[in-house]
Amino acid sequence: MNLIDIKGVTHAYRTPSGPLPVLDNLEIGVPEGTFAAVVGPSGCGKSTLTRLIAGLMTPDRGEVWLHGERVRSPRKTVGMAFQNPVLLEWRTILDNVLLPLEIVAPRMPRAQRVTRAEELLALVGLSGFEGKKPSELSGGMRQRASLCRAIVHKPEVLIMDEPFGALDNFTREDLWQTMRDLRAKEPFTCVLITHDLRESVFLGDQVIVLSGRPARTQRVLRVDLPADRTIDVLYTPAAVEMLHTLRDEIRIAQGRAGGAH
Repeated sequence: MNLIDIKGVTHAYRTPSGPLPVLDNLEIGVPEGTFAAVVGPSGCGKSTLTRLIAGLMTPDRGEVWLHGERVRSPRKTVGMAFQNPVLLEWRTILDNVLLPLEIVAPRMPRAQRVTRAEELLALVGLSGFEGKKPSELSGGMRQRASLCRAIVHKPEVLIMDEPFGALDNFTREDLWQTMRDLRAKEPFTCVLITHDLRESVFLGDQVIVLSGRPARTQRVLRVDLPADRTIDVLYTPAAVEMLHTLRDEIRIAQGRAGGAH
């Protein structure tokens, strides 16, 4: 059963020069427990897709369904992580991670909330940094804290919009492995927006290729690699073949790609 169903979604932005079509009869299904990576030409509507799933926008036509319910408004059961960790500087790392629980589970005893947050911080290697402020941490460490905050309330789905795009290659690969470990300990359904094809193959169970704007589902590629994959898997013949396939699909998609994100 799909946890996320995008059914015939069409959407355009209103501009002074007229409608700007972004999505065109988009069809996507993401089964529960799946890590779905979404790639496509710049400006094809990937970020718009995340806003629709989160209920921050409603499509002009078509429907977005989450766990069998039509999405019509923002949902507290969706976790989100972005390229900028947007941690609150006046709160400690622990208190930043606790924020979603304060909103969605205000009656949960604080001790229970703290235990939950501390367990996640330990999973991503941030034990001992709970009392630090965001400015005292590196970019990679801040992004780890942001990931903990996004899943601390055990959301139905985690949406990630280019969360590692601003990091150097070594930090990015380290965080890919952190995500792998988090999924093993804290299973969740995820939609990842990325421009990095290696990232999509390493993290994804499936890679959804969107066409150029207005975006349609161009191809869905199943990633048949071990769940406990390491970075070395990206150099295997199977992964290299998938990367070549994805590059070819992106080139095709760029043939009809449009303007801004």
